[in-house]
Amino acid sequence: MPIRPITSLKLAGKRVLVRCDFNVPIHDGRITDPTRIEATLETIRYILKEGGSAVMCSHLGRPKERTPEFSLKPVAERLSAELGIKVPLAPDCIGDVTGRMVSALKPGEALLLENLRFHAEEEANDRDFAHELARGKDAYVNDAFGAAHRAHASTAGVAQFFAERAAGFLMMREIEALRSVVDNPLRPAVAILGGAKVSDKIGVLRHLLPRLDTFLIGGAMAYTFLKARGTPVGRSRVEQDKLGLASELLDAAAKQGVDFLLPIDHVVAEAPDKPETASVVSEIPAEMMGLDIGPRTVEEFIARLARAKTVVWNGPLGYFENEAFAKGTLRVGEALAGLSGVKSIIGGGDTAAAVAHQSWSRGFTHISTGGGATLEYLEGRELPGVKALDC
Repeated sequence: MPIRPITSLKLAGKRVLVRCDFNVPIHDGRITDPTRIEATLETIRYILKEGGSAVMCSHLGRPKERTPEFSLKPVAERLSAELGIKVPLAPDCIGDVTGRMVSALKPGEALLLENLRFHAEEEANDRDFAHELARGKDAYVNDAFGAAHRAHASTAGVAQFFAERAAGFLMMREIEALRSVVDNPLRPAVAILGGAKVSDKIGVLRHLLPRLDTFLIGGAMAYTFLKARGTPVGRSRVEQDKLGLASELLDAAAKQGVDFLLPIDHVVAEAPDKPETASVVSEIPAEMMGLDIGPRTVEEFIARLARAKTVVWNGPLGYFENEAFAKGTLRVGEALAGLSGVKSIIGGGDTAAAVAHQSWSRGFTHISTGGGATLEYLEGRELPGVKALDC
C-alpha cells in the first residue's frame, strides 16, 4: 500500500488535523485506562517538535445526543498533563468558534476537538461535514488504527481534502505488524484463535489457513469444532448452525497439511458464575460446560509456540472475565511473551484486555490497539481508513 508515514511531511508552520483514537473508558469523569491516549503521544509530540500545531479529533462512545458524559474534557486534561502544555477542548469539532480557535494556534500548540459523534454526519461519512472538518487545516494524519475499519467522515471522507496526508507512528506500526503476518510470515507461523464464536473468526480462518502452519484453537469456539468432530461437549457453548462450516474448515486444514489443534482437556464448571464447581477433565460430563483449556492443552500449545517464528493471537482461550477460567489464557500468554526470536502479534479487543496489564506483556512484539480493525485486516479486507491514505 503506497502510504506515506508522518516523517515524510514537512510540518513546520502547519496546522495538522490528527485523527486519534481517544475512545477510552471514563468513570465519574476519570479515565480508567489511558492506553489509547498513550499510544498516539509519539505522533502528537513529533508534530509539535517539528513546528506544527496539532488539531486532534476523536469519537467517544456511541452518544445518541450531546451529553456531558460523552465529552472529551477528561481526555483534554490528560493530554495537557502528558504533553506538558495546555490542550484546550474546543466546544465542537466544527463551527465558527472552533474555526477561530484553530486559526489562533501557533507552532507547538495543540487543540482537541469535541466528540465527533455529537454529529450524525460523522458516521454517515457526510461530504459537507468532512469538508468542514478539514477547513483551516493544512495536513491530515490518521493515527487511529482502532477506527480504520470505519468509513466515517474523519477516517475516510476527510482525507480527500488534503494533498498532504499520512499515517501516524501508531498506524504505521499496526499496519507493518499485521502485514508481517498476512503477507510473508517467518516460518513456522502459528495462529492462536479463541473467543466465543466460530462465526466471528470465519474470515480470519479462511484467509490465514493457506498462509500459516499451525492453528491453536481455544475459547468457546473450540467446542463447536469438537462437536463437529463428534466429541461430546456437555453443556458447552456451541453454534449449532455452524457445525457444517466447522467440519469444512477441519477438512480444509487436513487437506492443506495445516495442524489444527483443539483442546485435549478442559476446565469445566456448571456455569461461568459457579467457579466453585470447577474441575479439570479430559471428557466433558453432560451436565458441565467447558470454560477454559486444561493444563495438558496449555503445555501442548506452549510446545508448539516454542518452535514458532511468527505468532498471531486473536481471542482469549477461556472465560477470562472470571479469574477461575483465565489461567489458560494467562499461562499461554506468559510463555509466549517469554520466548526469544519469535514475532508475537497480539490482536486487539478482548485478547489485549486479557493480557495487556500483565507485567510480562512487554515481551510481546506488538499489542494491537484495534479490535474490529485488526480482525478485518486479518480477514484480508480493505480498511477504509487505510485506503484513504493512499498517495
